[in-house]
Amino acid sequence: MRARIIFSRGVIARGMVTEKQLAVQIASTKNIEKITSSMKMVSSAKLKGDEKRRATAIAFNTWAEALNGPPTPLEDATFEELPQKTLIVPVCSDKGLCGGVNSFITKSVKNCIVQLQNQGKDCDLVVIGDKGRGQLRRVHADKIIMTLTELEAPKNYTLAGAIASELIAKGAADYDAVVIMYNTFVNAATYTQMYKVIKPFAGDGEDEPLLAYEFEPDTKSEVLVDLQEYLLTSQIYHSMMDAAAAEQGSRMTAMENASKNANEMIESLTLQYNRARQARITTELIEIISGASALEG
Repeated sequence: MRARIIFSRGVIARGMVTEKQLAVQIASTKNIEKITSSMKMVSSAKLKGDEKRRATAIAFNTWAEALNGPPTPLEDATFEELPQKTLIVPVCSDKGLCGGVNSFITKSVKNCIVQLQNQGKDCDLVVIGDKGRGQLRRVHADKIIMTLTELEAPKNYTLAGAIASELIAKGAADYDAVVIMYNTFVNAATYTQMYKVIKPFAGDGEDEPLLAYEFEPDTKSEVLVDLQEYLLTSQIYHSMMDAAAAEQGSRMTAMENASKNANEMIESLTLQYNRARQARITTELIEIISGASALEG
């Protein structure tokens, strides 16, 4: 039985955990285990829907990769390819209890900011998700120009279009690149961190964008503006769908581990309870036998 420090009238005394205290701990731990098990089942059901939506969003990312290039792993990234002025858009969640999906992204954002500052470059932040906002505003509140929280769930293409419009309204076109950081789904137990660099369609002569394509009517500049917005919307949509699947998979795994830990704690507390009960019964028997022996004597 483990010892417990009891505070009474300013005096610290060391005592033993009682049977009643152990019974209360066992009951509360069982309630927690029921909650985590239920959350695991809910996340498992939601994950199936998120996987379907992610599969649908892959088509939006395929054409975007052809123009913009594939995403890059955030692990060990140096960000040397980023231009002078960058708008970073981390995709986080509004809810917690999902492992490290938000912490990994915010850690990567902080690392990116440090790397860019060391290279003499500038950046601003538009944070998607309440958890990301809470973690980033503690150290980089001056760089956050907009936050998007309490978004509808499940997310959809219309929402991605609205976010793209907000970014453009905030001057996304004035930046040399927009960088989207997000978690990509691998399987129910695994996810990795990636980032996409979306650069504006601008340039003249040899640097003129999409020279291999013909535009009708002959208003290429207007078409490129619309195409830029569509590209940004498609990339945001795919990133959010990928991140949503990774979030549910991580939450399901986290709740499974929490349930497992709760069961182990219940077993440990039950063992302590049985030992305490056995010790009490033994003590009472000794007292009874001692009293009977004294009377006989």
